[in-house]
Amino acid sequence: MADTVRDLLQGHPTDAPAIGAPGRDWLTFGGLAGLADATLATLNGWGVGRGDRVAIVLPNGPEMAAAFVTLACCCDTAPLNPAYKEDEFDFYLSDLKAKLLVVSADETGPAVAAARTAGLPIARLATGATDPAGHFTLHLEGDAPAPEAARPGFSGPDDGALVLHTSGTTSRPKIVPLLNRNVAASARHIGASLALTPADRCLNIMPLFHIHGLIAAVTTSLAHGASVWCSPGFNALQVFAWMDAAAPTWYTAVPTMHQAILSRAPRNPESVARARLRLIRSSSSSLPPQVMGALEETFGCPVVESYGMTEACHQMTANPLPPAPRKPGSVGIAAGPQVRVADEAENRLLDGTAPGEVVISGPNITPGYEANPEANAKSFFDADGQRWFRTGDQGVFDADGYLTITGRLKEIINRGGEKISPREVDDVLMDHPAVQQVVTFAMPHPKLGEEVAAAVVLRDGQSAGEQDLRSFAAGRLADFKVPRKVLILEEIPKGATGKLQRIGLAAKLGLGVDA
Repeated sequence: MADTVRDLLQGHPTDAPAIGAPGRDWLTFGGLAGLADATLATLNGWGVGRGDRVAIVLPNGPEMAAAFVTLACCCDTAPLNPAYKEDEFDFYLSDLKAKLLVVSADETGPAVAAARTAGLPIARLATGATDPAGHFTLHLEGDAPAPEAARPGFSGPDDGALVLHTSGTTSRPKIVPLLNRNVAASARHIGASLALTPADRCLNIMPLFHIHGLIAAVTTSLAHGASVWCSPGFNALQVFAWMDAAAPTWYTAVPTMHQAILSRAPRNPESVARARLRLIRSSSSSLPPQVMGALEETFGCPVVESYGMTEACHQMTANPLPPAPRKPGSVGIAAGPQVRVADEAENRLLDGTAPGEVVISGPNITPGYEANPEANAKSFFDADGQRWFRTGDQGVFDADGYLTITGRLKEIINRGGEKISPREVDDVLMDHPAVQQVVTFAMPHPKLGEEVAAAVVLRDGQSAGEQDLRSFAAGRLADFKVPRKVLILEEIPKGATGKLQRIGLAAKLGLGVDA
């Protein structure tokens, strides 16, 4: 069984395509294996080895994909968002105790400035004009971190492969270490749920500093001998041209990306007709059932909604492929780890269809937050002879074992003691014919503590006013659940990975207590 990232890259035909990109020749599995060997020799020669942290700040594309998988074969990778400011890089490079920073050959931005201030060695990643997609060489700027690596050679199952921070809102983000065995298990689980074969090709439009793109699109594809075609970053205006160029059998994205693709589909009917997608995958936030239905009607293939998070090395549950049923609004059945619900306050599992906090146990789960015993004590507990991780999500299983997420526990709106799931309000407003996108959130209230608000984007050519939408919701929801404020926007603010974020949205939109 494959238990390391390097294991995942082994055993595939050496001439088979692995990594592609617009206007570039394919990097084969043989070329990728050679690149991993060369990267190991280079890093070990600089004193970087197993367990050492290497921060990666590269733009989306094939070099980022190849750098991640080859570096993860021999050290602990820390991909960072290239859009961070210098003080953010200062924090992350220090918090991670990075030993090396990898950037593009011509990078001069805040990551380089932060590394130089910290005295951190910088490696420049270069690629030739005629090199296949993803091929690179590394060149050290300055002195090597150490004369020789303390732990040379390829990483083992219990060595770190990927380290990320949780996206905290008010508290300090937590460090999530993921071992080689966690990454390998997750790639196996996702590939099994999608029935991937070497004939498959993924069009990657996800950012590659995010676990969704790194694990679901890139690593899972390569682990199953399939290929991944790397775009330079999501662009709804380019997606259909990329589909023509790459001829993918699937793509994976967050719901906001799916909605943007749907909005462009009527303008690209020929590309839609040429598409030969076997499936579409959605993850990282809830997919409105209306969007799932529109995607399936547009592309004529099943849409598989999955449920993932960083601490699980991405995937926990997934809707199965046909002929098994896919349930709109559900995140499917356990797809790798064991998934249960537990009491939200007590360390005990619940049975049957009782609602509770979703908890998980399995080989893809992080061993624990780094240097954070308080968070680990709150997030992990033992029951039924296993170690369980609390996801912070509230959910319920139906009689068939399909899980529905009813909300983040921190996002549940507490209106004077009445608990309201934002997702329930989202689902109702999405049924309005003029609504393209909606996110329901809590806004401050001087007496009730919190009140229900919603931000809405309307479909092109459609019109609806705040009172229209409130009246529509009032006909379908109890009065206390009806949004007291509906903002109609051109665009709803999103996080760095394209996800809609409920927490903090009221402040971003200027809705204080006075509102």
